[in-house]
Amino acid sequence: MRSILKFLLALGVIVAAHSQAFAFVHVDVDLSSQTMHVRSDSGAAYDWPISSGRSGHLTPRGVFRPRALYTMVHSAKYGNAPMPHSIFFYGQYAIHGTTAVGNLGSPASHGCIRLSPANAATLFAMVQSQGAQIRIVGSIETHIAHSGHRTETALGYAPIHHETTLNQWARNPLAR
Repeated sequence: MRSILKFLLALGVIVAAHSQAFAFVHVDVDLSSQTMHVRSDSGAAYDWPISSGRSGHLTPRGVFRPRALYTMVHSAKYGNAPMPHSIFFYGQYAIHGTTAVGNLGSPASHGCIRLSPANAATLFAMVQSQGAQIRIVGSIETHIAHSGHRTETALGYAPIHHETTLNQWARNPLAR
């Protein structure tokens, strides 16, 4: 009887440890609303504002797994910019912290997904200990349409002015 009780107790410990070891983080990014919803099988849940890739530097959409995690990386491509708590998910694209927290909630990056430094640290710790699936949906065009932000500037429609060269002026000094 005692050995059966020990066996059941050991089995309970193994089952509890097994279920805790396989907690998993679901990271859902919506480019349209510039938000990230994080949910862990262990019960933690968060909603955070992000900055994704701006026009011309779009963030890839799809379902990804973390490929590499670094506590601190500096971008060689973009002026040695700091990228704390980086979670690389597709090539050179990562979720990471930013000091440009004033841009959170709007597309502003070169394709990465930016978070506040504190939120990036929280996500990093969760993904490092539990693993994750990253799902990215939506588009920044929908975000721009709903927020009233415009990406074009008045100068984008100004005619191109070519300076007159000395040879052109010598042939026709009155032409503009």
